[in-house]
Amino acid sequence: MTQPTRRFFQHSGPMRGLLVADSGLPARIGLASCVAVAIALLGCGDDRPVADPDSTRTVSQGEIVGTALEEGAVHAWLGLPYAAPPVDGLRWRAPQAPDAWEGVREALASGAACPQLGGEPVQGREDCLYLDVYAPRFAPDAVPGGDAALPVMYWIHGGGNTMGWGDQIPPSALARDNGVIVVTINYRLGIFGWLAHEALRASAATPEDASGNFGTLDMIRGLEWVRENIAAFGGDPDRVTIFGESAGGIKVFSLLLSPAALGLFHGAIAQRGVATTLTLAQAEHYTDAPEPGLPGSSSELLIALLRREGRAQDRDSAKQVASAMSHEEIEAFLRGFTTEQLLAPFAELMEGGMPMYMAPTVYQDGVVVSKGDPVDLFATRGAYNAVPVIAGTNREESKLFFAMTSPHVEKTFGFPTGFRNERLYDVESEYGGLVWRAQGADEPIAAMRGSQGPSVYAYRFDWDEEGSILGTDLSKLLGAAHAVEMLFVFGVTDLGFANRFVFDDRPSAERLSEQMRSYWAQFAHTGRPGRGQGGDLPEWKPWGRRAEDPKYLIFDSERDGGLEFGTDRIDQAYVLDRAGQDPRLLDDEERCRVYKNMVQWSEALTPEQYGEIAGGVCQAWPLEGRTIFPSLSHDLEASPAS
Repeated sequence: MTQPTRRFFQHSGPMRGLLVADSGLPARIGLASCVAVAIALLGCGDDRPVADPDSTRTVSQGEIVGTALEEGAVHAWLGLPYAAPPVDGLRWRAPQAPDAWEGVREALASGAACPQLGGEPVQGREDCLYLDVYAPRFAPDAVPGGDAALPVMYWIHGGGNTMGWGDQIPPSALARDNGVIVVTINYRLGIFGWLAHEALRASAATPEDASGNFGTLDMIRGLEWVRENIAAFGGDPDRVTIFGESAGGIKVFSLLLSPAALGLFHGAIAQRGVATTLTLAQAEHYTDAPEPGLPGSSSELLIALLRREGRAQDRDSAKQVASAMSHEEIEAFLRGFTTEQLLAPFAELMEGGMPMYMAPTVYQDGVVVSKGDPVDLFATRGAYNAVPVIAGTNREESKLFFAMTSPHVEKTFGFPTGFRNERLYDVESEYGGLVWRAQGADEPIAAMRGSQGPSVYAYRFDWDEEGSILGTDLSKLLGAAHAVEMLFVFGVTDLGFANRFVFDDRPSAERLSEQMRSYWAQFAHTGRPGRGQGGDLPEWKPWGRRAEDPKYLIFDSERDGGLEFGTDRIDQAYVLDRAGQDPRLLDDEERCRVYKNMVQWSEALTPEQYGEIAGGVCQAWPLEGRTIFPSLSHDLEASPAS
């Protein structure tokens, strides 16, 4: 199942590996970022998982046997197919039910990652729709059922919609200590997961086939598999909590907006996601259309491929060729490419320094995902799947990205080693974090609070007690950066050699990890984080409607205040106004740098609005490059094929 090009690690007791790809940077930057936060490689060893007869179970496709982890405390079943391979005629189609098998299937290795850049240049394969199941150890005749069945936590990985796989972080500690079953899933990424074009719709047999939301449908098909099969592992199909981080958090929000996912989950946790979806115009149109599409739209992809194939010499001639092709010709043309050929235009963009390859993401197709602004829908009773929700962000989200790209950071051999201007680095990072918080927590949670009542919760992750590496103080360079909290949610507080610079106070980090897992698991058990599973933590109160009411729980180390509540509420308009008045920004150039970053990180400021700020003062420092989030703005320069 695995591939030699994949950065993949077997889960085999203490010799398990860990790699977390960051959630938006290309591979050449992402690995360095991961090293910087010490979400790095542990020893992999040569041990191979051994089938444990006590893990024999029967699912709808047949009999399976898994392996034992965590010194025998956890069973894991790896690489279970939840859908048919989406290849050949099933590329860009809704997932289909998987085939059954005869005999006992050994579920000892996770399935292949879905295609993504980062190998040579591509890793993964299109046959990638597999999931893993982790559960406390039970003998076959002792699997709990009925009222004793365990809640299920369904993990959706991040990776900027373009990279990642379900087993990046081993979730076995969560299953071992917190009485839950954890399911991790691979889903189609980038243009394989989200591609809407009228030529594909013309031949679609179902509304789902025509939706373009194939990655979203993968997640829904995985949830259907869980509903059908999770009882065999001791799980309760009526207590399923979806949770995901970054792009996975975006997908959590989108599943809340999915009529097709109604009833398949009963709680949702969005870690550092953004409540955003694309219009079909953004997904399909040319970037220079009256209603512009994104650089990775299906029209832009088509003309890029026409030019690569030599059927057109320039952008205008490619558009003419495309306009003369029938739907059947366009579909055959697109389906005729290999995985590597389809990703090649995006590989070129990444080499040019793009933060991510701008593949489309979730579409407002009206069938799989509802049409309309997500926050407006969340504010409307009956317009979304109203289940208990937790959403939150890290205080210094953008530092993970700024650490490698900011002009205020000194670098040696590509690694950040100090600051040119620490003041501006801190200020710009602060605004990046505020914008992320507004879009990923305050705005959607406040909207849901008004429509569904007090079953919504928010948090902010503030822990920043990293050590130093190569003379760089990581607590200042990264702090409470994007992705750091995943170590705590999954209970990964032993990084071997990396402990000395990741966890300045490891015992305190372990306590915080226990607290977060306790709240997450209690939410999965009851729909309320409450006082955690042990009942000994501060009561996590829902989002308060009055100004003086607690809004969110702050997660921090004990020496920095521990668990406490914040009462402020922000939105993107507030962040924009605050930047305009911030005395720490000394002149127009510094202020416009913050506005530039907001174009990348926020829906509150568009490229067009940037040029009009303060009577056009920022025109002296024009925008360069493309936005971080493809769903928030169109291309700032050229299209993929220009």
